Amino acid sequence: MTPADPKAPAAPVLAAGCVLWRRSPLTGLEICLIHRPKYDDWSFPKGKLKRGEDALSAAVREVLEETGHHCAPDTRLPTVRYSANGRPKEVSYWEAEATGGAFTPNAEVDRLLWLPPSQARARLTHPQDPPLIDGLLAVVAA
Repeated sequence: MTPADPKAPAAPVLAAGCVLWRRSPLTGLEICLIHRPKYDDWSFPKGKLKRGEDALSAAVREVLEETGHHCAPDTRLPTVRYSANGRPKEVSYWEAEATGGAFTPNAEVDRLLWLPPSQARARLTHPQDPPLIDGLLAVVAA
């Protein structure tokens, strides 16, 4: 076995998530955002893949774990790439309609909001996230 080349780029951390949405009779299309107290940020539900897990299964699992909602994923959205803690990270996303469930605050996610697209875009913390709303709106009519 040869030692790893210390100059070689690190393998990306693989994660997956969903832009979770629902229809409200009052406001129309609403997008789910979660607040993570550890990072004090607003983002979409997502998380790292477990060993042997495919990205879509991880995305559905993370939505349920972080939001308490079941979902029906459909169209694949662009993969987001960025650096986290000095390592490259790749997050695969799908748009997914919420099909039922209820949020319970926990240590990882303490708040959840359902917002119209323009408000969701303004609330997101990270610059790589708002373009995912454009991807959602390209396939789901507001």
